[in-house]
Amino acid sequence: MRERKTSGRFKISNGQIIGRDAIHSGACVLVEQGKILGIEPMDTEFPDAEFVDAQGNYIAPGFIDIHVHGGGGCDFMDGTVEAFLTIAQTHAKHGTTSMLPTTLTSEKEDLIQTLDAFASANVENTKGANLIGMHLEGPYFAMSQRGAQDPKYIRNPDPAEYEEILNTYSCIKRWSAAPELKGAVEFGKFISSQGVLAAIAHTDAIYEEVLEAFHEGGYTLATHFYSAMSGVTRRNAYRYAGVVESAYLLDDMDVEIIADGVHLPAPLLKLVYKIKGPDRIALITDAMRAADMPSGNSILGSLKNGLEVLVEDGVAKLPDRTAFAGSVATADRCIRTMLNMAEVPLLETIQMMSHSPARIMGIANQKGSLAQGKDADIVIFNAGIAIQETFVMGRSVYQA
Repeated sequence: MRERKTSGRFKISNGQIIGRDAIHSGACVLVEQGKILGIEPMDTEFPDAEFVDAQGNYIAPGFIDIHVHGGGGCDFMDGTVEAFLTIAQTHAKHGTTSMLPTTLTSEKEDLIQTLDAFASANVENTKGANLIGMHLEGPYFAMSQRGAQDPKYIRNPDPAEYEEILNTYSCIKRWSAAPELKGAVEFGKFISSQGVLAAIAHTDAIYEEVLEAFHEGGYTLATHFYSAMSGVTRRNAYRYAGVVESAYLLDDMDVEIIADGVHLPAPLLKLVYKIKGPDRIALITDAMRAADMPSGNSILGSLKNGLEVLVEDGVAKLPDRTAFAGSVATADRCIRTMLNMAEVPLLETIQMMSHSPARIMGIANQKGSLAQGKDADIVIFNAGIAIQETFVMGRSVYQA
């Protein structure tokens, strides 16, 4: 990567700026000391600033991935600072400027090792995407919807366990669980009271259980929508709405989708967009360690005790090919998928990869759009969504 010589004061011009409501030509972005000073007319004087020529490309808010496990040959469950830094740098090449490192169901000691690594990595991370907190995925899941999660560690919520973890680690910002489990509503109430986002995942819940979880337990997000969750089911001849239908019926429930074009086919991508709209959708990669790596054999989870998987056709699969075992997507691929397969306009697609995830995580006052006073997390990309340059807090961390 070429090192950009910058004093922390620069002007990005000669591009198409993707705003909240429109795409603007004839304007520029002014940045100083890691913050956006404003969006101004292109001829605005900005003395002693470096000039960044966007060369007619798009200038967009940095992409925010609120569900990612790995990339570049590493997984957060490796539990090392090096893994965190590698993953952050790998996804920055693809336009991600902020990410929520995500765990898998595991031994408690492995979880603790990963949480400990987060703090050290956060201090050392100057060349990759921001680490905006940890997302714990599991272990409180429905066994019937475990997907590629290791069944050895799946269990019901344990107050002694989760209260101890949250009292020890302030970096946890989100926790995904199955709301129909015994104690899951109380779990949701507790973590919500601690400022942690409760999300529905790996679940066989029916509508009545989702309704209680939403209103009483604070579960406001559906994790990797459609994947590892119930739809319409029949029990003793009667039909019940599942989590999918519940998320559609609850206008204020957010959903995240793995927009790799494999986990969800084009008709479902279009349906989610049509019903929920860009304000309620976050695009995620849910990427495992094989993201940005060649196809072939890989490991889901930690190298120590993870699950062997096969990467082919742009997705990770179980070795017997009976199910998907993780995504290898990157943020730029998610955007191309929504543009080309779901036929969503660019402005709204970028919203689902920036402002919507920022709002869902409660950081929209800092990130998610190009506005005065916000962090200078900026991506420049061309018409094919090939990333030209990535800025994180005003630092150029990647140049094509």
